[in-house]
Amino acid sequence: MNWEPVLELAVAILAAYAFLLACLAVYAQRHPEVISLRDALRLGPDLLGLIRRLAADRSVPVRARVLLGLLVAYLVVPIDLVPDFLPVIGYADDVVMIAVTLRAVVRAAGPEALTRHWTGSDAGLRAVRALAGVGPGAGGATGRADGTDDDGADDDGADDDGAGRNTA
Repeated sequence: MNWEPVLELAVAILAAYAFLLACLAVYAQRHPEVISLRDALRLGPDLLGLIRRLAADRSVPVRARVLLGLLVAYLVVPIDLVPDFLPVIGYADDVVMIAVTLRAVVRAAGPEALTRHWTGSDAGLRAVRALAGVGPGAGGATGRADGTDDDGADDDGADDDGAGRNTA
């Protein structure tokens, strides 16, 4: 078997991945208030976990869960609208499909569903909410399931005695 095409494809994929990571690193360094490099690198695995948990949640409408299943199939199947081996734009169709699907899921299940199933960082949640077209105020302050906002402050509006007990 001729391994040259396989090797060329592997090198092209690695080069595209390295280029995307470099672009992400530059963006994260220039805009640390938006998202840190660590949060940006964790976004992919956290997003896959979110999709899995949303698809398994029986409170999410069936239509939305079917869309999530179709999204996973689209991401797994090697045939894409734009081939992945093309640098930069090869993964653009995947991002668009994720954004469109998340927007449809949010319309069907509500923005609270994103918050309820997100296990990543607050910066990652903000990025996913932006990707899904959800404003920062929908579903709570940042929508964290633990009732806190980005600074860890309790957002329930009740007085707190500092030991986690509400005094109101």
